[in-house]
Amino acid sequence: MKRNQLLIFILAVGVFGILNTEMGVIGILPDIADHFDISISKAGLLVSSFALVVAAAGPTMPLLFSGINRKKVMLLVLGVFVVGNVVAIFAPNFTVALIARAIPALFHPVYCSLAFTVAAASVSKEEAPKAVSKIFIGVSAGMVVGVPIASFIASAVSLQMAMTFFAVVNAVVFVGTLLFVPSMPVAEKLSYGTQLSVLKNSITWLSIVAVILLNAAVFGVYSYLADYLKNVTNLSSNLISILLFVYGAANIIGSIVAGKLLTKNAIKTVVIFPLVLGVVYILLFLFGQFSVPMMIMTLIWGILGGIGGNINQYWITSAASEAPDFANGLFLTAANLGTTFGAAIGGLFIAEMGIEYVVLVGILSLILGLAAVLLRNYRFIPIQQLSK
Repeated sequence: MKRNQLLIFILAVGVFGILNTEMGVIGILPDIADHFDISISKAGLLVSSFALVVAAAGPTMPLLFSGINRKKVMLLVLGVFVVGNVVAIFAPNFTVALIARAIPALFHPVYCSLAFTVAAASVSKEEAPKAVSKIFIGVSAGMVVGVPIASFIASAVSLQMAMTFFAVVNAVVFVGTLLFVPSMPVAEKLSYGTQLSVLKNSITWLSIVAVILLNAAVFGVYSYLADYLKNVTNLSSNLISILLFVYGAANIIGSIVAGKLLTKNAIKTVVIFPLVLGVVYILLFLFGQFSVPMMIMTLIWGILGGIGGNINQYWITSAASEAPDFANGLFLTAANLGTTFGAAIGGLFIAEMGIEYVVLVGILSLILGLAAVLLRNYRFIPIQQLSK
């Protein structure tokens, strides 16, 4: 039991290190732009290109590594991230820095899908959502905590030290994996054909569509939260920073809550989620200009965002449980596509109607996402399971 807990802890910190490498750069983009003497939009390629590579590699890379000893794969991916981070620290120009990020991005889905799969397999089937929720704590922390830490280090010391932070986290997890994670050979190697066959099932595609829409509902609005707080709620820069951190911390709480909810009654949790988030978005639309209600809603929204991430992973892996590595890769791709589409459509709404109407993107995505969830339930969930 203790060994399983240590394994899940190392995996969660590992996922934190990987996500920290991806998202932490956001906090130092102005410093990177100055360092390489480029525009901030060009520096942003370090974030967008990473996400696109992850989305493209999501279904293929976990599939390719699915039959190899889990520990060896973990060490390989962490090693690639350490080397990539070190190269980025000493990159002589922006092109080298971009390549040093793109190569690790290829391996991002391998580690993350592996972390979800191993965590779920380390406990009973009933307890799997709780184990996976602990990995999502690492995901949430990596997406949020790394940004202010990297920004602080860059302003207090230097850009190179901030980037060293990414390398150090991955190096620490590499050593921890080497010392404390047992060898994990794949007992039953699934053929590529067997894993790809899940794509023949309509339940898989319904689940992918639902995840794209539900993630678009969250990130189509969240991507513009800072701008919303500035121009609609009229908060100061310091308060905006605090609220962004509150949202991130609430994500972590949401991951913990999601593990319990999905273990207790997964189907009802998935159905209720878009309804509750929809209510929050309606309240946000009506009262977003008031600071105190907005602060309360941001906290609740953050918790729901954390729950949503867990729901998305569960929704796809439960549809393709016979190929867990491939299913987790599909989840990562669908989630990244949802984030990309949501942010893009949100930008269009803002350009045409104004920042206050970005909430409509979330509401519309939730309606379509709920329809996809209900259609999957109607077609594939037995009556007795729905009545539980």
